[in-house]
Amino acid sequence: MRAMTYDQYGTEDVLQLTDQPVPKVGPSEVRIRVTRASVNPVDWKVMSGGLDAMLDAHFPAIPGWDVAGVVDEVGPDTPEFTAGDRVAAYARKQVVSGGTFAEYVTVMADDVAHVPDEVTDEVAAALPLTGLTALRVLETLAVQEGETVLVHAASGGVGHLATQLAVTAGATVVGTASPDNHEKVREAGGTPVEYGDGLEGRVRELASDGVDAVADLVGEVLEPSLAVLREGGRIASIADPSVLEHGGQWVWVRPDGERLEHLLGEVAAGRLRVDIDRSFPLEELPEAFRVSREGEAQGKLVIVVAD
Repeated sequence: MRAMTYDQYGTEDVLQLTDQPVPKVGPSEVRIRVTRASVNPVDWKVMSGGLDAMLDAHFPAIPGWDVAGVVDEVGPDTPEFTAGDRVAAYARKQVVSGGTFAEYVTVMADDVAHVPDEVTDEVAAALPLTGLTALRVLETLAVQEGETVLVHAASGGVGHLATQLAVTAGATVVGTASPDNHEKVREAGGTPVEYGDGLEGRVRELASDGVDAVADLVGEVLEPSLAVLREGGRIASIADPSVLEHGGQWVWVRPDGERLEHLLGEVAAGRLRVDIDRSFPLEELPEAFRVSREGEAQGKLVIVVAD
């Protein structure tokens, strides 16, 4: 099968289009014929060796954790899926090796979700990691109707979805973003504020008594976050483990087919929108990684593997 691989840690220069064996299908696994995958910053961070202390890598490694496609084959004890089902998954594994930037990938059945007819493969592939992260953060914060939530990086991939999900839950969202992205935050249902010096004052203008919860999706915002958090408020971060020292929670999202299927249903119902910047063919993955790494994208980057 065609796959983008790397045989040593490095930047996008180490990526090559190679021919690899089609992965075997084990018990409780689904093999997906990949139609679309999507790029997340963690993909090139893993490729650089940034998670080597946590995850082993087997070279040549195929990067990629987001996928949409069609079930090709199922292993024993996999009654939930049959060949031909349209599916998507957050396909992170405990070993960096058989990722989603390839024609086929195997995923544990519990991590796979059915894709509704109303959702395109592009959107289904762009949703898993960012969507599940946003949902996990809000569940960790136990966001309730009527509460006020401060979402940092509210126009980013995770923040844009977290803002929409919090608004759907009945919360008021104050979202940090650069001025160029304030309209995007408004369209998601939040009230934008510019990040940077003076953030505490700007948030207090909108929430004079402070906020009930803080979703830190960018890091380096602990001090102003704690300053606007009400007594008894909650804070969770996907970027700053030091929140643990202040009674907060550090979130690392898990693959979860059931929750992903819920999110895909929200997309199908029109209650959740996924922003896509552009698409690249599989062989142009190095360019897609560069665009992501240099912050040039204004939405998800989708990789076209097959139709």
